[in-house]
Amino acid sequence: MASSDIHKAPKGTRDFYPPRMAIRRHIEGAWRSAGMDSGFDEIEGPMFEHLDLYTVKSGEEIISQLFSFKREGGDDLYALRPEFTPTLARMAVARGKSLPTPTKWFAIPSHFRAERPQRGRLREHVQWNVDVLGLSDGSADVEVISTALLALERLGLGPEDVKVRLSHRGSIAKVLGALGVSDDSMQPALMLLDRRDKMSEEDFRSSAAGLGLDESAVARFDQAARATLPLSGSLSDLSKTLGVSGESLEELDGIRTGLLDAGLADWCVLDTGIVRGLAYYTGTVFEIFDVKGAERAIAGGGRYDKLVELFGGQPTPACGFGMGDVVLSLVLQEHGLLGSGEGEDLLPRPEVFLVSTTEEGDRRMAPLLVALRRAGIHARRSHKSTRNPGKLLAEAGKLRARHAVILGEELAEERVILKDLEAGTQSSVALADLVELIDDDEDTVS
Repeated sequence: MASSDIHKAPKGTRDFYPPRMAIRRHIEGAWRSAGMDSGFDEIEGPMFEHLDLYTVKSGEEIISQLFSFKREGGDDLYALRPEFTPTLARMAVARGKSLPTPTKWFAIPSHFRAERPQRGRLREHVQWNVDVLGLSDGSADVEVISTALLALERLGLGPEDVKVRLSHRGSIAKVLGALGVSDDSMQPALMLLDRRDKMSEEDFRSSAAGLGLDESAVARFDQAARATLPLSGSLSDLSKTLGVSGESLEELDGIRTGLLDAGLADWCVLDTGIVRGLAYYTGTVFEIFDVKGAERAIAGGGRYDKLVELFGGQPTPACGFGMGDVVLSLVLQEHGLLGSGEGEDLLPRPEVFLVSTTEEGDRRMAPLLVALRRAGIHARRSHKSTRNPGKLLAEAGKLRARHAVILGEELAEERVILKDLEAGTQSSVALADLVELIDDDEDTVS
């Protein structure tokens, strides 16, 4: 490493200075409140796991995508977690039959991937994971989708900004089977469907033909990768477009009905091109995109009823999603929902900012700060040596403080100047009454 590089964050990672950290906490706050208000309990696991935990689900090929290591002097292999679902499954298996039905968990951990960084995808990111275990009916699918949308709504996004594009692996498998895709070729076909938008027309058709499909079936396969329908639309129209019977889409109709009943029609669209390439998905699958389509998926998930069993547990129906902070912060910024700057508007606002214009004010500063903070008031002070009130108050304005207190000559009479920086007014108040006055005003603002 060049000596000039030691002052830079490792490639694909971020330094969280206060404004950027404020953005992160703003997003995490919406995630956490939406999760808790929807009845989910927060969990967390270790930042690294045994390497085998990830190969069980994804195979040996995932090793090249991980930051893996061996403990010094030991033989065990570990890896920084690239995702949370294996940890979730391990924790569920450890509790076994003692888990309540349903189990509703969420986590906001950091994840790590040893891959090439690009827009919307870094080597380290924070992700909100929301999961329901123990429910096999569509109510769980609706629950996780509605929770995701609740968080996005609290961040200022609406159905005109983002859309849930959803499908069902069972229904899509029936569509592909009707086109002539054999059972042995079903998983490669689903993976090809998942990659459709990332491939050229020629490469897609060539790969589809490699599945044993004739030219007509390839054309219909391409159509299946692009078919969409508003949630309130007619499934019979979609089945005609796909050239299959209405019975083939019965499973898709289940989640569609549940979301309609939940009043989420404006947020959702059926999209038979959404299949989620990972093999462990078993039913409903969905991805949430910015309507403009400028970014990667904001979130993705679905039903994975065999995952806990894969890790040695009892058969346990499950569904959930992951939503990363990288793409979401880009979308919020593009919609002007992160304030006018790079997060400065999201920094916490001091309720009161203390300045001193006298030596006696300097002496009284510390005990007054302690009293304000013990009363639960966000209080800061100036450390500037100047006695110029204008310069000192400019510092309070820069921090967007609601009030300023000037400790000046008035202290001889046990009084201070209290300025309301939002209203532009000021008054002389008794020092003994200051904490109560600001506390009462803070309650009024809240």
